Amino acid sequence: MADAPFREHVVIITGASRGIGEQLAYQLAEQGAWLALAARSAEALEAVAATCRARGARALTVPTDLRAEAQCRLLIERTVSEYGRLDMLINNAGMGFPRRFEALSDLSTIRAEIELNYLGTVYCTYYALPYLKRSRGRIVGVNSFGGLLGLPGTAGYNASKHAMRGFLNTLRTELHGSGVSVSITYLSAVRTARLREVMGEQASKVPALDPARCASLILRQAARRRREQVLTLSGKTLVWLNRWAPALVERLLASTALISYRE
Repeated sequence: MADAPFREHVVIITGASRGIGEQLAYQLAEQGAWLALAARSAEALEAVAATCRARGARALTVPTDLRAEAQCRLLIERTVSEYGRLDMLINNAGMGFPRRFEALSDLSTIRAEIELNYLGTVYCTYYALPYLKRSRGRIVGVNSFGGLLGLPGTAGYNASKHAMRGFLNTLRTELHGSGVSVSITYLSAVRTARLREVMGEQASKVPALDPARCASLILRQAARRRREQVLTLSGKTLVWLNRWAPALVERLLASTALISYRE
């Protein structure tokens, strides 16, 4: 394959059982990558892995709850044991429980978002880093443009994405000269089953990205070792405007229901 920058690269994908993670797996499989697929559902992972193998990849499944540090360590160890090295870690897994902060009945969802979206990235990266330094590999973070702004109704999710961004940006500085690149992609709404779960019939009315297109852009960024990208024109516009007129953006976000979630 002429355009296959990740051929025989060993790649870990978290959140690989559906959505963007599933599409990342399929597109890497078509390039002939050697995959380690992580998510909580063993059955769903096996279905994705079977498709990847049919497309020419090697695919290992490692059922993993990223909120558990020991399981993240096992994910890295099993991958290196199977393939002998690690070339790229894609921190894709994430979950949000949208609700205005004052409407929360307790803080359990905040804790879950921080543990999965932020600490899951920290755990996996910590144990993967020695191997990535040997291969001069890549760390990829799948973020949200909510990690750059303050979107109402998603306090826990946005906080976790802000933390993820700060961690990866700091790590990039610490890794300067090591050969390891750190790339972050900031997404807007993505047309996944999760979007339908939280929005119901409103999901079809929201401008949303196709998961396969997201995966393609993430892999292109990783191949080029680009530091960051913000997807969609609306996302780019809001982020740019927030740099120069943050008070205006706050008023816009506070007065406009960008996304109406089901209670």
